[in-house]
Amino acid sequence: MLLPTLAGMGWLIARTYAAERQANERTLSETSRALAQVVDATLERYATVARVLARSSELDEAPALDMEELTRFEQRARRALVGQAGWVELRDIRGVLLSTHALGASDGHPAAGTALATDGHVKPLQQEQDQRASHAAIVEPVLRDGQAVLNVVVAVPPIELQRVIDRQDLPPDWVATVLDQRGIVVARHPGGLAYVGRSATPDLLQTISKQPQGPFESVSLDGMPTIGYHSRTRRGWTFLVAMPRSEFAARPPTAVVQVALGALTLLGLSVALAIGVARRIARPVQHLELAAAQMRAGELVPSGRTGIAECDAVRAALVDASTSLKHGREELEQRVAEAVQRTRAAEQLVSQHQRMEALGRLTGGVAHDFNNLLGIIGNNAHLIQRHAQAPQVQAQVAATLRAVEAGSRLTQHLQRIARRRSVSPRHVALARWLPELQEMLRGFLGHGIETSVQIERDTRPVHVDPGELELALINLALNARDAMPHGGELRLRVRSAQVGEAAGLLPGDYVLLTVGDDGQGMDAETVAHVFEPFFTTKPMGKGTGLGLSQVHGFCVQAGGTARMDSTPGLGTTVTLVLPAAAHADAEAAAGAAASAVIAHVEPASLAGASVLLVEDDAELADVTTALLEAHGATVAHAADADAALVLLRAGGSVDVVLSDVVMPGAMDGVALAHEVRRIWPSLPLVLISGYVGRAAQAHDFTVLRKPCAPQALLAALRDAMAGRGAAVNAGLNADG
Repeated sequence: MLLPTLAGMGWLIARTYAAERQANERTLSETSRALAQVVDATLERYATVARVLARSSELDEAPALDMEELTRFEQRARRALVGQAGWVELRDIRGVLLSTHALGASDGHPAAGTALATDGHVKPLQQEQDQRASHAAIVEPVLRDGQAVLNVVVAVPPIELQRVIDRQDLPPDWVATVLDQRGIVVARHPGGLAYVGRSATPDLLQTISKQPQGPFESVSLDGMPTIGYHSRTRRGWTFLVAMPRSEFAARPPTAVVQVALGALTLLGLSVALAIGVARRIARPVQHLELAAAQMRAGELVPSGRTGIAECDAVRAALVDASTSLKHGREELEQRVAEAVQRTRAAEQLVSQHQRMEALGRLTGGVAHDFNNLLGIIGNNAHLIQRHAQAPQVQAQVAATLRAVEAGSRLTQHLQRIARRRSVSPRHVALARWLPELQEMLRGFLGHGIETSVQIERDTRPVHVDPGELELALINLALNARDAMPHGGELRLRVRSAQVGEAAGLLPGDYVLLTVGDDGQGMDAETVAHVFEPFFTTKPMGKGTGLGLSQVHGFCVQAGGTARMDSTPGLGTTVTLVLPAAAHADAEAAAGAAASAVIAHVEPASLAGASVLLVEDDAELADVTTALLEAHGATVAHAADADAALVLLRAGGSVDVVLSDVVMPGAMDGVALAHEVRRIWPSLPLVLISGYVGRAAQAHDFTVLRKPCAPQALLAALRDAMAGRGAAVNAGLNADG
């Protein structure tokens, strides 16, 4: 067995020469190509910076850039090169406009002119006129209409590429060099920057010009015969790696023979020892393999001993890792489930708010147009009622006026949904207010339903419109009555909101007013839609679907929200989250103001008065004109604010101006009112609108809501001419 082994070793020695030579060739070629890719990647990183800066928003006005845009571009360029060597220049056809280099042309004196590039490229190593160090430049054009108007130049100093070579940890006697397109040394090992700027040897330049990559033999710049391999990058730069010729040849035969003899000597010992050691190692390794499979399957790895200290340590680490992974997986699954649940809840809330906003915009516009129609119908009915004497006609006109009033209430519901109905919020002490409302609710609910009110001590008043709050509670009570056909209990509870109970609202203090019943309850799918306008579970003709939407709209307009919890068969609880009042003594002042309005005395008639009517709806303008003329007034009509100002400047006699709020043109009714007040401060003016969202801003003027009863309209005009417009306005705002 030994003789064939020795013959094989001889053959191995012969093959070692060729194998070592081939290994050296592969090492050189692989090292050259790999380092060429690294150099190319380094240049590409700078090229990416150039492309990003060329497309930055600061250059949108190129080539006409002001100092502020240049300053912002310089700041962006400096941030883009943080942690990297080099600098950025901005050039036009005349030269350098801006440079982040310490010796750049940012002082406004451009260097010599240069042609603009039409596509991004890397310029060779060069020496600039301002005596900066040699560097490579990556040029990216700034294109406008297909033409290059500026160049963004990113300078790459040789030290950056030198770092790339130094990080490769090459043998000290190997030569690694980066050449630019002209064959000039950009970086080198060994020697570093001392060789930068020197040209490669002529024979090497001839070799690399013939093919993009391949082996070569040459003499290095420091006179050492070398054998190497060169690779050209995509940008035309060349990277070459070479080793001394003495190292490239195979090792001396004596070394190979010595190694072979030593291997033969150790062969026998190795075989004997390997058998024993293999048996000792195989079993612990098999245990570790089994433990790894258990951990991969998500199971806990049981503890135990393998017989080798190192394997025992690995097994203990696997036991700890499997335990941590199992606990982490369980915790992650729990967190993912919670996150999914929170995300779904948030998506449902956002979707509901979006639906409410869309319906609000729709219903607000419908209410505005509907109010104009009701005004036409109501005023015509009033005129017919004044002249018709037949009882049958009087009854029909009275029915028409009642229908107009019902339609007005409906538009108020629509405006609450749209959040465009003005309110008069004030401080309401629920401890005194709810017991009084309880008596009224008992009349609605009947004898089969008990009511109870419970208010925690020290609960602060709320800042809401009491009329809207009363309407919301009546709507909730009526829904509770329908849900309890066989009787039950209606519970009203008031307490201060705790931390987290007003989540999603503006910071501040809130009060919770809950209304609970023992009714039939609803499922979760129905509860998700109850606050939507026109949604109802009642039979046709039994409900409009606006009650709970009014409740939700009132709470949101007051600065809070409404929530519902319901369980089928157990009942329903609606929670009104309302903002707490800052001062509890304002309710008395509001009550006194309202009493002053109620005590107002009817003034004299409009006989002989001259009224300027500003109304864009022609039909409503005609019927309003007829109404005013029927009561003795002289009416001049203007279709918009501009026409009204023309009539007023003409010098005609006008005793009072009656103007709509929402009108076409540059000025609406509120703007017209302020313009009239500025030019003719003593001229009375009354505003009327079915779109109270804008009219609510006219605090200094009398504002009537469409459709307005003829008596109220005439009274407001007479009060305005008598100088009592402020009182009328206050009363109307208090009424909503």
